[in-house]
Amino acid sequence: MTSPAAFRDRTNWSEGYYELAIEVGSNDDARIQAVLSALWSAADVHGCFGRRDREPEEQDPVPCTVDSLAEFGHLSGRVRLPTGHLTVCGCVAIRGGDESSDWLDFYVPLGALDKAGVAYWDGRPFFRSDVMDEWLAAIGTETFTSTSFSLGVIGFEVSGCADASALAGRMPKTRDIGYLLPRGDVLHYGAANT
Repeated sequence: MTSPAAFRDRTNWSEGYYELAIEVGSNDDARIQAVLSALWSAADVHGCFGRRDREPEEQDPVPCTVDSLAEFGHLSGRVRLPTGHLTVCGCVAIRGGDESSDWLDFYVPLGALDKAGVAYWDGRPFFRSDVMDEWLAAIGTETFTSTSFSLGVIGFEVSGCADASALAGRMPKTRDIGYLLPRGDVLHYGAANT
């Protein structure tokens, strides 16, 4: 079995993404850059690369910037999970245009989680990992201490499944995913509870 940190192993990047998706709150490049920089630091991502078909040692790093996201589509690196395993990870921006705010999604692919031995589904109706949820919530909370954002959601491919304007500052009582919801300068975490 190959390492969950191997870029070239396509199976590491397969089966979808377990993610922290952050609604930035605007569609301004400076805002998304602030969140990207804070997020990369909070997650303690090792490296920043534009290609997945080469190992990090075989390519030059790229700047962790909005311009690099635009050029490569995804930025990739390696991150140490709370279990101690080093795995591939990535980030993608979903630009909302003039009508909605941008999203920034930080993720670990399920293929890498499988190889790292992280249990992420136990028969519940949604893919879920309490270990990953808590870790991603901590990353989102640390990101928020550096730069504010409108909303964070945590789970399997959760980007855009909720938005700050629809929530209007109210945490859902029944949650299939985790929520990081700001109220003023304080970020509240509501763990998935279904």
